[in-house]
Amino acid sequence: MITMATSVDEATRGAEVAVLPVGSFEQHGGHLPLATDTLVACAIAGRIAERHGLFCLPPITISCSHEHEGYPGTVSIGAGTLIAMIGDIRASLSRSGIDRLVMVNGHGGNYVLSNIAQEANVTGRKVALFPGRDDIAKAREDAGMATCASEDMHGGEWETSILLHTHPDSVGDGRADADHEATARPYLHLLGMKGYTESGVIGRPSLGSAEKGRAAVESLTESFARLLGLLRE
Repeated sequence: MITMATSVDEATRGAEVAVLPVGSFEQHGGHLPLATDTLVACAIAGRIAERHGLFCLPPITISCSHEHEGYPGTVSIGAGTLIAMIGDIRASLSRSGIDRLVMVNGHGGNYVLSNIAQEANVTGRKVALFPGRDDIAKAREDAGMATCASEDMHGGEWETSILLHTHPDSVGDGRADADHEATARPYLHLLGMKGYTESGVIGRPSLGSAEKGRAAVESLTESFARLLGLLRE
């Protein structure tokens, strides 16, 4: 979701916290689009911004997807570029009076976002990263998903369910036969995704449903309240 708010709308809102969806542009098998992580991040960011009265920014749509290179369509930027982009966004927000930022990450390979938050918070609570591992685990449980995050790593039940809920037309017909197991991935950073899956899927998209996606997003929206409270203290 890209906000249609005007400058006047944001002046009236007077938000003290901005929300930045960080997605990617990478393969998600044959049944989900390259923009999957961006769509997921935007769905979560839009929902929490609406619920909590925050300033929702447009997404970063290309990020650190190097482990997916070799699959057609995948495009990456370097970690340094992502750091610089978020640094520039934070500086611009600060000049307009907003000095707190929530990064809503839709791509597991954006490890550097954790470092950005660590460094930013040395002198005070300025940057939060959401959702965390526990938030996702709870959302999976609340949604009645059969898989965990480790086994359902990419293009599986989680992402398929959220897109069936938020963008059903983006989910292709091949998901029923796309399940692929590769729970152990000890050399992922060396071998990339190609070392563990030919199709690009690791997980069970056949189990995805719109109802699970709705419940997962709602659970994350509820879980976010605690993090926001800490950021605002």
